[in-house]
Amino acid sequence: MDLLNPLDAIFLAIESREHPMHVGGLQLFEPPADAGPEFTQQLFEAMAAKTDVRTRFRRHPSRRFGGFSSVAWNHAETVDLNYHLRRSALPAPGGMGDLLDLTERLHGILLDRHRPLWEARLIEGLSDGRFAIYMKMHHALIDGVSAMRLLQRTLTDDPLDTHVNVPWVTPPVVRDDSPEPVSPLTQASRALPRILRGAGSIAAPLRGALDGRLTLPMTAPRTPFNVSIGGARRVEVRSWPLERINHVRRATGATVNDVVLAMSAAALRGYLLDHNALPDEPLIAMVPVNVRSAAESDASEGNMVAACLANLNTHIADPVARLEAITTSMRDAKQVFTQLPKLEAMLLSAALMTPLGVSLIPGFEALPRMPFNLVISNVPGPRKPVYMQGARLDANYPLSIPFESQAMNITLTTNGDHLDFGLVGCRRTIPDLDRVVDHLENGLAELERATR
Repeated sequence: MDLLNPLDAIFLAIESREHPMHVGGLQLFEPPADAGPEFTQQLFEAMAAKTDVRTRFRRHPSRRFGGFSSVAWNHAETVDLNYHLRRSALPAPGGMGDLLDLTERLHGILLDRHRPLWEARLIEGLSDGRFAIYMKMHHALIDGVSAMRLLQRTLTDDPLDTHVNVPWVTPPVVRDDSPEPVSPLTQASRALPRILRGAGSIAAPLRGALDGRLTLPMTAPRTPFNVSIGGARRVEVRSWPLERINHVRRATGATVNDVVLAMSAAALRGYLLDHNALPDEPLIAMVPVNVRSAAESDASEGNMVAACLANLNTHIADPVARLEAITTSMRDAKQVFTQLPKLEAMLLSAALMTPLGVSLIPGFEALPRMPFNLVISNVPGPRKPVYMQGARLDANYPLSIPFESQAMNITLTTNGDHLDFGLVGCRRTIPDLDRVVDHLENGLAELERATR
């Protein structure tokens, strides 16, 4: 029996029509210079010919245990690739607005639980000659880090390599010295005595939280983002040169992720000021942190992340002072999880996510405080140019999940010498999501001016 780990089970349990629990990605490719008009058709046919679907891409929820569907996996004996892989063309003239309109519609549609929990679509018709691939997978199947590693393994750094690889046939990497995969139930049973014996290891981080050094859950203020959401989505994307972020990093001693959080804090502050809704208390972000080892890159499936809470210090007007406070908050948060074994960190993170599920229960919609205001995730991506059948990956926009009472998500990844941002929001709650993207640029620009 293939059981789910606690985080994976939560992603299945809290899903509804208003709360799709899949993550996705929108990749833009520049065809090779010698590509003819039939290039995308031939690429699609090559992708569709990859029929040796591996285990992860055969999974769908089991109906054991009296109908509960978030306990164990079933595995489809056959996979209908004509359903899971499709081809679309944009209406003329085929601008980015048309592409995002299609993407946000696809991203708002639930995956069919009677089939393996993934879909992919090749999209052509962009006026600039590029084509796109949109793919989504249920978050119970994969986390952001393993998804990005899987994507990178389907691409090549050789522009002359015409071999086509796709995620659903890419085998996992298992190192010779890596341990045999262990089921979540076995992991939990083995870990329980250790957790009980090691309760003292959690005491020190908790003392740090109580003495004010760490950001506690359920302390985030309510904002216009933190309301009940619908299932329709708004998607916005943009890229920034990594050198601009590195300039601020070098000038301040912060990390790239600290600068990204400061950009996001400035964007949230600016957007809320525009709407006369900035709270006096600082907004809190949940920042997923990878706890997967290199040997577990693909062999260990599901989610292996810890949930750090970052104080965004949106009440501070000075951009450099805000960045310094964010750096301190993240440094202290990471120290907590470095003191905890991996499974304990994941269980602590699952407990942090529980209030989001509780808020879906009738009578619990209006929690007095929010566990956090939004999720901001920085997923490592390719650091050099990569290609698919000679087509260069031009942009790689990750698209994640707005949770209940979390109307917006910000996720980004490295793509060569750029950072590619994907913002996903509730269409009803944040109809002007493009303003948040504009404020991200404003936030970076003000940090650049302050550090010259």
